Amino acid sequence: MFKATISVMVLGVSAAASQAAWAQDAKTGEELYMHHCATCHGIDAMGQGPMAAVLVVQPSDLTALSNEEGVFPTARVVARIDGRDPLVSHGSPMPVYGPYFDGQDTSMKTPQGQPILTSQPIVDLVAYLETLQQN
Repeated sequence: MFKATISVMVLGVSAAASQAAWAQDAKTGEELYMHHCATCHGIDAMGQGPMAAVLVVQPSDLTALSNEEGVFPTARVVARIDGRDPLVSHGSPMPVYGPYFDGQDTSMKTPQGQPILTSQPIVDLVAYLETLQQN
């Protein structure tokens, strides 16, 4: 009976830890954005950060990513951040902090339910970007 109790407790902790890894944390995403993205995209995320003037390709207005129906392009945003869809706007792929965002340690879903493997920092950053949408 003692062994069974331990197994259940371990499974319970494991399941809880697994759920935590899939969680999106927009507050953490905001901190990541301010540290890694605001230099180019601006504090207001409208593409007018202090480095924007020196970039070959101007930063996107991240407050206008959702389409007219209000659907956020999760897969496209993840691919741009994690480098699957590279953008060379300043002599190196965006983001210049790429190694920080590396890894495929968690999953998130697109609005259509498609799972995407990516890193936890990207999951959190995308959660924050979704809160900025003005459409």
